[in-house]
Amino acid sequence: SPDGQRIVTASEDKTAKVWEAQTGQELMTLIGHDAGIRSAVYSRDGRRVVTASLDGTAKVWDAQAGKELLTLTGHDNWVSSAAYSPDGQGIMTASWDKTAKVWDAQTSTELLTLTGHNGGVFSAGYSPDGQRIVTGSGDHTAKVWEAQTSTELLTLAGHARGVTSAVYSPDGRRI
Repeated sequence: SPDGQRIVTASEDKTAKVWEAQTGQELMTLIGHDAGIRSAVYSRDGRRVVTASLDGTAKVWDAQAGKELLTLTGHDNWVSSAAYSPDGQGIMTASWDKTAKVWDAQTSTELLTLTGHNGGVFSAGYSPDGQRIVTGSGDHTAKVWEAQTSTELLTLAGHARGVTSAVYSPDGRRI
């Protein structure tokens, strides 16, 4: 969690768990996905958790109560990762359907779909200022996108295998 007090883990057992960081005590189990969970991430304010699952959905949870708040549906295959935008208003998901999507974090409305990869998308995340998105794909590339319009800005090619993770540096100047 942003305050360092809790840890969230994702599992192939279809659950995510929240733990007390100092003692390792299990605080709650998030149950609701129909397949394994590939990622679990806190919102910047620590009030919510988003999980990404092989069931093709992402779910938003109340981080204190463990209650499911929203389900993001619209991908045609596994959802491999999810991340909050820096302002907490958007959620980015990456999927094996070769797309990444941006969702309204309050309503679960799909806002944008990023298309252009020729393989499943393993990861997607925002630049620190929220203006750009980076995706990593099984097509051996990472791509940089304009976050408001989903315009592809740059392709980073050169890996011999899939790009399983791509993230911005804290200052936003490097990937």
